[in-house]
Amino acid sequence: MSDPLRRLLDAVLDESRDGLREMAAAAYTSPFHFARSVRVGAGESPVALRRRVILERAAWELQHGANVTDTAFAAGYESVEGFSRAFSRAYGHPPTGMPAAGRGGHWLPAPNGIHFHSPTVLYVDSGRGDSRNEESAGDVLSLQVRHDVADIASVLGACADLSSTELTAVRLPGSAPRHWDGPDETLAEVLWHLVVSKEPWLATIAGARMPDMTPVRDIAALQSRHDDVSGRWLATVRDIDRCNRWADWIVDALCDPPESFRLAQIVVHELTFSAHRRLLARWMLADAGIDVSAPDLDPDPIVWQRRNQGELA
Repeated sequence: MSDPLRRLLDAVLDESRDGLREMAAAAYTSPFHFARSVRVGAGESPVALRRRVILERAAWELQHGANVTDTAFAAGYESVEGFSRAFSRAYGHPPTGMPAAGRGGHWLPAPNGIHFHSPTVLYVDSGRGDSRNEESAGDVLSLQVRHDVADIASVLGACADLSSTELTAVRLPGSAPRHWDGPDETLAEVLWHLVVSKEPWLATIAGARMPDMTPVRDIAALQSRHDDVSGRWLATVRDIDRCNRWADWIVDALCDPPESFRLAQIVVHELTFSAHRRLLARWMLADAGIDVSAPDLDPDPIVWQRRNQGELA
């Protein structure tokens, strides 16, 4: 990691400076230039990077026996409830569900090699070379999985102002990419399947209770659910990859008869059908009069990653 970037990160992670203005002052630069330099160098905004590393530190402390209340206030949160909400969004489970040290990792998905490692090492370089969002250089899986959840969020955002009539209008009669899911003839059906498709797999992998699959049509509710699902999905894929469990099998007892799946098959399966449905949703959005040529709706992962890295204006 270059010395200039390390100095920027020191300013971001200094516990005495929790605001962008204070971080920038420590680096002797303007807030705008500081934020842009950190984003270009690390692939994250200063605030997002600091928030993630603090949550990773909190998770590490919980794994090593700290209680939730002390951890919440040490992390700078004004209430245990606020900390628990932020933690659950990031990890997919509440602080009390954090596994003990040695039984699970505490790192969150990151566009760089910067993580909380221990009380004596606040961040580490993962050894990927240039620290800028390096899944781009070779980690195809990470790029695909991250782009998938981000693109679903973009599609949901584009639907925020559509009426119920537009959402439920039949635009593609007979469409059913996966017959067991039911039809994808309307935008509402496509969005619902995009958001919840991963949930049964996550429950099966974790050995948890199956989720409520009663269809939801409210866009705000779908966005909230997607935030939860995507955090758990990213963490699950990360842990499978870290432990090299791609060839492991799970048995889905809900199938009749029960059916076995490799973890690698599950992830490829989801990425394939999600990509199809994301493009299907764009076709339906265009049919509803939405301009799908807008930059934030570009489905190309190249464009998405360049924008995420701050390489596009």
